[in-house]
Amino acid sequence: MDCAEVFNGFFATGQSSSVMATTNLRHRAACSVSPRGSRSSCSRSWLRVRCSGGKSDQGVLEDTNRGDKLIGGDLFSVTSSSKCDIDYLGESTKGDLNVKKEHLGSLGLDGREGPIEEVARIEAMEADTMLNELGLPYSFCQCMSTVGAPKMKRKILTYTLAVQAPLSSRHSPRGIFCSRTLNLRSISVIGYDMDYTLIQYNVMAWEGRAYDYCKANLKSMGFPVDGLKFDPDLVIRGLIMDKERGNLVKADRFGYVKRAMHGTRMLSTKTVSEMYGRELVDLRNESRWEFLNTFFSVSEAVMYMQMVDRLDEGALPAELGPLDYRGLYKAVTLALFNAHVEGRLKSEIIGEPERFVIPDPELPLALLDQKESGKKLLLITNSDYHYTNKMMQHAFNRYLPNDMGWRDLFEMVIVSARKPEFFQISQPMYEVVTEDGLMRPCFKAHSGGLYSGGNALMVEKFLNIHGDEILYVGDHIYTDVSQSKVHLRWRTALICRELEEEYKALIDSKNHRTALIKLINQKETVGELFNQLRLALQRRTKERPAQTLAATSMGDQELTETMQKLLIVMQRLDEKIAPMLEADGEKFNKRWGYLCRAGLWDKSHLTRQIEKYADIYTSRVSNFLYYTPFVYFRSQEQRLAHDSYSLSSLDGHNELTVDMLNLPLTSC
Repeated sequence: MDCAEVFNGFFATGQSSSVMATTNLRHRAACSVSPRGSRSSCSRSWLRVRCSGGKSDQGVLEDTNRGDKLIGGDLFSVTSSSKCDIDYLGESTKGDLNVKKEHLGSLGLDGREGPIEEVARIEAMEADTMLNELGLPYSFCQCMSTVGAPKMKRKILTYTLAVQAPLSSRHSPRGIFCSRTLNLRSISVIGYDMDYTLIQYNVMAWEGRAYDYCKANLKSMGFPVDGLKFDPDLVIRGLIMDKERGNLVKADRFGYVKRAMHGTRMLSTKTVSEMYGRELVDLRNESRWEFLNTFFSVSEAVMYMQMVDRLDEGALPAELGPLDYRGLYKAVTLALFNAHVEGRLKSEIIGEPERFVIPDPELPLALLDQKESGKKLLLITNSDYHYTNKMMQHAFNRYLPNDMGWRDLFEMVIVSARKPEFFQISQPMYEVVTEDGLMRPCFKAHSGGLYSGGNALMVEKFLNIHGDEILYVGDHIYTDVSQSKVHLRWRTALICRELEEEYKALIDSKNHRTALIKLINQKETVGELFNQLRLALQRRTKERPAQTLAATSMGDQELTETMQKLLIVMQRLDEKIAPMLEADGEKFNKRWGYLCRAGLWDKSHLTRQIEKYADIYTSRVSNFLYYTPFVYFRSQEQRLAHDSYSLSSLDGHNELTVDMLNLPLTSC
């Protein structure tokens, strides 16, 4: 392997942040980046790699303020769509930066020949140094240990990557987590949803008002709603409403119900087992099951569960007619739908956006980075133009540089998109031509256009790209993520704001979970001995020897007394473990536990949906600011039950163990 191949290899494996350190250019950054990702005043003068529309093979380095060509423009080329390949992880190499071989000597790479393992070790340490200088600390630590039998001990260097900034998705509540490997350099277009994606709402304020309007509509329909109050802690995203039984359930990845609530009363483990022990949750049965896909489902679910209590109490007037749990759900849904259609809720939000919208100054900068890297940005939202314009102005304009407005970020804006039909069927498109929303039929889109309706195939045709060159980002697991993936094979990203709270809850619960797992392991050990003695007793009654000589030689009294003692120990352990297991996850939600877990060991049904449909997921769009538009997201190791060891993170560090017999060692 020559030096050019080595150099290109760094790009292929996603090390775009550190490559400039490996070239020995030793250029000092004119401005710095803090560990939180904030930019200094001169940050817009960063060198950026430009590729005009992905059609030019020649990469050009520009000053992003003035567009001037700078030193380095003749050194690199960008892989175009027509010349891209597929790398060894199955990802497109489109957008990869390449160094021209004739310039390797001037870049100082001519002295880096030799085994790639040694080259990589040196380059990684130098990259670490420069990342620290930039304020992006990847701290490498070398620890020497010995392995093997006493006469065959070898020196082993454990090469630990302890990331201290949100750059590593494994070490920050604001990381970007990867389910399926994604090369962001190969993405030409990034589409965004708006509500709860680009715009983050205060759930208590937004959903609280939606609840109030729904409650008022139910009251006008004759339902007894006096005394009811909005309780956002009653439900979490990813739960499933059982409209047949009036229950709210939490299922694991297989569809088995692990926890359930009838009305506002949690059901015991025994009751859950008796009720759901012989059936699985099947989301395809839409007449029975309703999945809480998004925060917009919170107000509806809270109202429905509270009304189930009123139905059980016999408080519903006879004038409403005979109602079962399904009919009650339809009434609540209708009341909430009317609240949205009437427009009073959105008018209230437009009038006081600061009351409902959580400001995020980092969000416009994250999108600006993506736009300046050559990616085309789209806004595809179900909200109407008037509401969209007001919300985006409030969330973006005050944080954008110079006189730039939110529309300047996007190649195309589509309002009233009617997702999921937008991804499923052909619909007519209209161009919005005036500020008050006047529209006209549109048959051919143009850059910077504002449209209403349409469909995803029209977008692909206008951009002349399709499928896995497009990344769509949204908060709704079905409307945004599932349907764009299933029908169009777009790459997908899910925004799940609760991840930050869950991450912190897991950290805070570490001691509790450690103690719980320790007790479970102790019971398993005690139980294994008990089972061996029980088998020995069983065989003794048939005059057959036990599995071991020691068990066979035990007297009858010793055998039975030991079993009695072990049984008492296990019963006491159960008494200790049961409440601890019930309390696991209560730091996130006292009723339902963790968002992404179902029980101590397994994944929730929501997590299964995320893994199936979302290539990456994160808590907010502004987390992209902590990465570069050229990052290579690599999925983590998926453990199997029969794996004897893991190559993934251990105790919060990524460890790479390499035989370092002939390399110098330093202590941590």
